[in-house]
Parts: sequence; structure tokens; C-alpha cells
Amino acid sequence: MVEGTVKKSVTNNDFSEIMFNRHSVRKFDTNVKISRGELQEMIDSATTAPSACNLQSWHFVVVDTPEAKEKIKPAIMKFNYPQVDTSSAIIFVIGDTNSHEVYRDVWTKIYKDGRITKDKLNQIFQTFLPMYENASQEFLIQDATIDGAMVAMQLLLVARAHGYDANAFAGYDFKKIIPALELSPERFVPVMGVALGKAAEDPIITDRYDSKKLTEFL
Repeated sequence: MVEGTVKKSVTNNDFSEIMFNRHSVRKFDTNVKISRGELQEMIDSATTAPSACNLQSWHFVVVDTPEAKEKIKPAIMKFNYPQVDTSSAIIFVIGDTNSHEVYRDVWTKIYKDGRITKDKLNQIFQTFLPMYENASQEFLIQDATIDGAMVAMQLLLVARAHGYDANAFAGYDFKKIIPALELSPERFVPVMGVALGKAAEDPIITDRYDSKKLTEFL
């Protein structure tokens, strides 16, 4: 996304309305279709989310055909079938534990574009990269999961900016969903699915816990 511009398909640029009127929808209008071009645009916008050391440890699988939906349903818990069956698309946000393997390419491009100095490039490669190259798989999974959660939340807000409703869910078999999405379980970890479309029912408006009871200042 070009900084300072709004994509043509963004229909709502009111931050307060987008954030405070976002609610989970479980039943969508099956007549509403979202083009793959717009789905890709929403993903592109969502990836402006922050990530640990700029690793961007995320991957996306879009399920938007009846055949693909049926293929993944054995890995989905049945109470999530309504959004799977009726949504225009489900974007599965996946954590990539191998993202550090392209880390040099990302930062080398930033250096070649003149946005950092050679000293800063070397500092990044000598500080962050070895930490990930020598990290345990547990660390990489946790790191990728956090990154994935960040981009998924941004995707929910981007969807509303495009005029759509959404439902984020992790009600699936964590061991089955990655193979069902034709990905390697040795590399990828599930974070959540985001079902998208136009609501076919009024969402339940839930209350939030009192943040004062959840907050401590040190």
C-alpha cells in the first residue's frame, strides 16, 4: 500500500466505527462473493502489521470454493461449520517458522533502497539473525504465533474497512488443519481462520470485562 493513500475498495475509513462496531458473525449471506483480487488486497493491507524483528512470520491460505471448504471440514470443529459453509471466503492465517531464511533478502532490499546504512544492516544481521538461526523450534513456533495473531487482528479491521463482516476462529484440529491446507506441519503452525462476507444475521453484542480490573500500573 502506498503510504498516505486509501485503496479504492475501502468503503469505510472511520477508525472508531471500524474498531468499536466490529462483532463476530457466524452466518453470512451466501449470495455475496468477494473477488480474489480484493481478498489479496485485504491481505496486502493486513501485512502492514508489526512483527518481531520485522520477520513477518506469516503465511495465508484462502479457501473460497465449495470444493476447498469440503476438503477442510474434516479438520474443523462442527460448531464452526456455519461460517465455513456460508462465508465468501476463509483466510487461514498461518505462522511460518522458517521466515528467518529470507531475512537477509528483506533487509538487504531495505539497505539497497537507501533506507538504512551498511553499518545498520550488519548490526541487524549480527544481532537478530543468529538468534533465530539458533533458536529452538518451540521459540520459533511461539514467535510465529504472535506475529500471526497480530496480522490476523489487523485483517479483521481491514475487512470492516472494506465493508465486510468477519469471524475469527481457532476451532479446528491443530494437527489436521495444516495438512488439510496442503502445508508442511514441520514448518507451519495454525494461528486462526478468518471467515469473511456480509452478515446474514444480527451479531450478538457482547460486553467487555472492566479493563480497570484487568490493569495494573507499576
